[in-house]
Amino acid sequence: MLLKKLLKTILIIAIGGYLVICGLLYFYQESLLFFPEKLEKDFQFEFKHKFVERDIVTSTGHSINTLLFPQENAKGVILYLHGNGGSLKSVGNVSEHFLPLGYDVFMVDYAGYGKSSDEITQQEEWFEDMQFIYDDLKNSYSEDEIVIIGYSIGTGVASYLASQNNPAQLILHAPYYSMTDMMQRNYPIIPTFILRYELATNEYLKKVNAPVYLFHGDKDKVIPVESSVMLSEEFNLPFTKLENQGHGNMAANRTALAQLNAILND
Repeated sequence: MLLKKLLKTILIIAIGGYLVICGLLYFYQESLLFFPEKLEKDFQFEFKHKFVERDIVTSTGHSINTLLFPQENAKGVILYLHGNGGSLKSVGNVSEHFLPLGYDVFMVDYAGYGKSSDEITQQEEWFEDMQFIYDDLKNSYSEDEIVIIGYSIGTGVASYLASQNNPAQLILHAPYYSMTDMMQRNYPIIPTFILRYELATNEYLKKVNAPVYLFHGDKDKVIPVESSVMLSEEFNLPFTKLENQGHGNMAANRTALAQLNAILND
């Protein structure tokens, strides 16, 4: 009798603890997804190439800090959506790899990153911010001149933008199949219905009309290369597996850059 009572108590405590964990994950999942570096408003960027810094207030009221790296006789513009860490302080250096391709490079810090105001609290607001940025970019470039490159967590919003618009190309560096898939891989005992950031790349790609190209490192320990394999097979997309490439510094990969040059300058 005593043993049954003890087991019942342990079970109640275990269930209670599980529910508490699920509740914390639901309300505080931003802390698991986003790792922003915040910068003071008077912080001065320093880069090798000339740039134009501009704050854009979107329809959500967020002030989004942006950098444009222009060049003479540009063929178009690369809209680069970065990963879940850092800020334009470091991400801005990625422009050095893309500028030789003959395109202007345009970068943004999401809400709560760098000098951008507020923080990301809803997937819908995040997407709304980026759609506003895309619409603003169309004031200077025609859509057939816009190339979207998403990296890591930025691949989800990049795919969403491409599904809602008509860019020239969509390039995905280390994409996930969906955040639901990532959750099932990393936290299989947690129910996926608590996920507020589904970032369903696999769903968005169904509505993308632009050519899509996938790049993924075979040594990626953050987002498994199998994610790109699944997307490539499901949507019959060109996929370049990068040998001995981890998750970081993908923009500098020589194989990826050579392929990207062929794609953009064919």
